[in-house]
Amino acid sequence: MKPTRIWDLVTIGVVALVATWILVRVFYGSFPPIPLLAGASLYPVAAIEVVLAFMIRARIEKRKVGAGLHDLHPIIAARVAALAKASALLGAAAGGVWIGFLVYLIPQRSTLQAAASDTPGAWVGLGGALVLLAAALWLEHCCRAPHDPTDSRPD
Repeated sequence: MKPTRIWDLVTIGVVALVATWILVRVFYGSFPPIPLLAGASLYPVAAIEVVLAFMIRARIEKRKVGAGLHDLHPIIAARVAALAKASALLGAAAGGVWIGFLVYLIPQRSTLQAAASDTPGAWVGLGGALVLLAAALWLEHCCRAPHDPTDSRPD
């Protein structure tokens, strides 16, 4: 599995932004109100990923990777890396969706009362998406194997 590329995250975010902006522009009148904590479910997931990142990083730094009782099994590390990659993609997509909402809502706040009341929930959702994206990239970084100094060749 290759590391997540920033270009992939940007592409997903931009596609989600444009699609959301078009849909919100056309169908905003039929949407239910956005609750303040609409995007708050991403914060606990990000917190769990940060905790996982510190745990995995500590085990890798102590070279406790293997099949032992207190070791980090390589399959678990691979699964956590896959989780991190999926979470980064989700964070980028959710960020694009919330930015798409905000691009529509912010100019409409002065004319539409509904837009003014929906804007705080969209900001909370965007914050959750960005926190999840950062936590996922950090977790993915922590799952990388360290360079073994015995592998380096003299010049």
